[in-house]
Amino acid sequence: VFNIREQLFKHVEHLSLSFFDKNPVGRLVTRLTNDIESINEMYTDVLVNLFKDLFLITFIIIAMFMLDRKLAMITVCVIPIIIVLSLIFKKYDREAYRDVKVKIAKINSSLSENISGMKTVEIFHKEDKKFKEFDGINKDYYKATTKQITVYAIFRPIIDLIAALSLSALLWFGGKNVLSGSLTFGVLFAFVTYMTEFFQPIYDLSEKYDILQSAMASSERIFALLDTDETIENKPDGIKNHKFKGEIEFKNVWFAYTGEEWVLKDVSFKIKPGEKVAFVGATGAGKTSIISLISRFYEIQKGEILIDGINIKDYDLYELRKNIATVLQDVFLFTGDIKNNVRLGNSDISDEDVVRACKYVNADKFIEKLPDKYDTYVNEGGTTFSQGERQLIAFARAISFNPPILVLDEATSNIDTETESLIQDALKKITQNRTTIVVAHRLSTIKNCDNIIVMHKGRIRETGTHEELLKKQGYYYNLYQLQYKDME
Repeated sequence: VFNIREQLFKHVEHLSLSFFDKNPVGRLVTRLTNDIESINEMYTDVLVNLFKDLFLITFIIIAMFMLDRKLAMITVCVIPIIIVLSLIFKKYDREAYRDVKVKIAKINSSLSENISGMKTVEIFHKEDKKFKEFDGINKDYYKATTKQITVYAIFRPIIDLIAALSLSALLWFGGKNVLSGSLTFGVLFAFVTYMTEFFQPIYDLSEKYDILQSAMASSERIFALLDTDETIENKPDGIKNHKFKGEIEFKNVWFAYTGEEWVLKDVSFKIKPGEKVAFVGATGAGKTSIISLISRFYEIQKGEILIDGINIKDYDLYELRKNIATVLQDVFLFTGDIKNNVRLGNSDISDEDVVRACKYVNADKFIEKLPDKYDTYVNEGGTTFSQGERQLIAFARAISFNPPILVLDEATSNIDTETESLIQDALKKITQNRTTIVVAHRLSTIKNCDNIIVMHKGRIRETGTHEELLKKQGYYYNLYQLQYKDME
């Protein structure tokens, strides 16, 4: 069970982001907890006692045949009936447990979603509405569980009935033989005792058979997840130890998250090593998709993406991502302390490197004011820090890895004017001799870029510097008039 859980988690870690786009967190948590626990229960409660029960049944049957074959046949003839009933029970119980597993996964998904979004729920006073939704899901789980219990509640009494009928037949047939003198009372008494002992392990097996069906339903879901092949293929002979220069080129790239709903359409551009390039455009233009494709979080359908003239599919996947640092708009911090959130478990990054990186991006301004400074405990998601503080930690995280390619995806959108002024000098330093891609709406982060690429509905509409694009009075000019003019 320990190995299954580890293998499943390792498999989930290597699935592509497209898989997580389609599967709720709660459903995956159910696979790794409830379903694994069902299998654990099978090993601890079923397999441990299974051989004991089977050995006991076999021993009793042999002993009965040695005493009297006719009476033994009366006892043994119920075994085919029990087997047939077990097969029927298996069908309905397995289906019931499948439904139970689906419903508990929905409960976990609902809990995960509502607890994560509790601030929004309370802001808009939607507690009652969300409770009603959860109540409906919980009632569905209750009905599914009741159905499963009903199936077992029918199966177990039938086994009891068969045992009672078998004992009655034994007493009737054996009593007649005792009265006729062809059978001693002691043998009949021994058979009644054996009959009671014979059905006791069958009762135990009927209970364990129910646990087994639960485990089988869980194992179907676990193996279905293990068989999921939504992974980004990593070539065994992928290029490693390549010194990245930072040249990035898109050649006629077409990309869609689902089917042919194209997010990027025939996109081509080239970024020279050390260049600072910005992508701008309306929401849904394809800006974030481009930076996701550079790190190969998704596979493109058509075209090529090259880094230093080499197709990114030819690189070792982990070598590729190691050389690209991305700072996202929504920063995720892990439970632990600030130091470990900066180094992310990389033992090559010392405490001194962490402090140096934090000073570089001026994150030390608020860290030094904390009671435990760099050892300050970080809650799940970093909820004890402001959005601006989390962004600064993310900057320090990116800088500490010293990547040749830096991607800033709306990275300064949650930082106030005062905080932004602190990182501007850091941004100037960290972008030197490093290819930098910026996705932003703030004029301060794109105005001085070497090149600005304007996206609209998945296509590149314009390219040029800030001044060149304003002179064209095209898409960028319109965006500038709507969003940036008042900021200058």
